[in-house]
Amino acid sequence: MSGRAEAHHQHRDVTGGWLRPSVFGAMDGLVSNFALIAGVAGGTANTKVISLAGVAGLAAGALSMAGGEYVSVASQRELAQAEIAVERRELARHPDDERAELAQTFVDRGVAPELAAEVARQISQNPEQALEVHARNELGVGPGDLPSPSLAAVSSFLSFSVGAVLPLLPYLVGVQSLTVSAVASCVALFAAGALVSTVTARNWWYSGLRQLVVGGVAAAVTFALGNLIGAAVL
Repeated sequence: MSGRAEAHHQHRDVTGGWLRPSVFGAMDGLVSNFALIAGVAGGTANTKVISLAGVAGLAAGALSMAGGEYVSVASQRELAQAEIAVERRELARHPDDERAELAQTFVDRGVAPELAAEVARQISQNPEQALEVHARNELGVGPGDLPSPSLAAVSSFLSFSVGAVLPLLPYLVGVQSLTVSAVASCVALFAAGALVSTVTARNWWYSGLRQLVVGGVAAAVTFALGNLIGAAVL
């Protein structure tokens, strides 16, 4: 048996490429539609109006999330592509300067100047590899790692819809009670927060309670506003 420690280890995905839109979409859908339903229920006892508000909130929110995420990620991707194109032109027009610049980045990280120059020379022999290294050093992203606007939009749409349907579900199946919707939403809020802890390494109870408090406060405030406005109208 070897006395050496195992050198191999793995890290979780910290780039947020799939996690951010999915988690944000689900949380936003759950919190916003729970708060919307609570606000409307605070102003009226008409369950058809409450159900209609919940369905409208789900549809509008999911489409808004998907559209916003698509435009945001597409803009980010286009900006990165434009900057990568600039780097590609510089590599073609001023290869010596770019090679010296690359060597200097290695020197700045503690590599001996002679070795840094040789590494930069070897990397620069492959234009695509050189572009990859320069882009990562200067832009923090590689040409092949740009986020997908379509994937982000679909992820946001689906996750928001899943979150938003949970507080609406009791009304859709005929259990037309805000209390049942609130209980289901609170359980879902805590479960969603606890689930997130599996990828963030936070304590599951802390993550769950944090999400429960955020969603509960939002629903309580909108319920109070709905009750106040409904009473004033009536």
